[in-house]
Amino acid sequence: MGVDSWLFIFSVIDEGALLFLVVYFVITLSDLECDYLNATNCCDKLNKWVLVEAIAQCVLAVLLLITGHWILFLMYAPVTAWLVYKLVNKLSGDIGMYDPTEIHNRQQLKTYMKENLIKMGSHLIFFFIFLYWMTISLLNLTKSAKAVEPMFPPVEVSDL
Repeated sequence: MGVDSWLFIFSVIDEGALLFLVVYFVITLSDLECDYLNATNCCDKLNKWVLVEAIAQCVLAVLLLITGHWILFLMYAPVTAWLVYKLVNKLSGDIGMYDPTEIHNRQQLKTYMKENLIKMGSHLIFFFIFLYWMTISLLNLTKSAKAVEPMFPPVEVSDL
């Protein structure tokens, strides 16, 4: 298989995992909102996965850049840059991106919920974009494979 096929297979798997992770974030934040979880447990659960999310997005962005898919990279870069910006600019006293002492102040819980719903929408869109390009690259691969002569010619019944 070609590089594009492997890239888009990895992209679909990566975006599926990121989509699953954002759904987990939304469920955990809604549990906090409904008082099924306390703030410390919620933030501990979420902060464990923030760095994993950032690494997964950055790896995919770098792979798109290296393989020369400029338009897809330019579409994917703002989402990745926004996440990296939020990670780099977190306050120095905070435990992580989600701080249990601040999560109920100034409507931060609503803001986190809105941000994660926006991320869910963008990951869903990119999942289907990468799924489309994976299908196209695999179809192009099968078209080029049909053009190659078979190693063994087919045997007809009359030849026996």
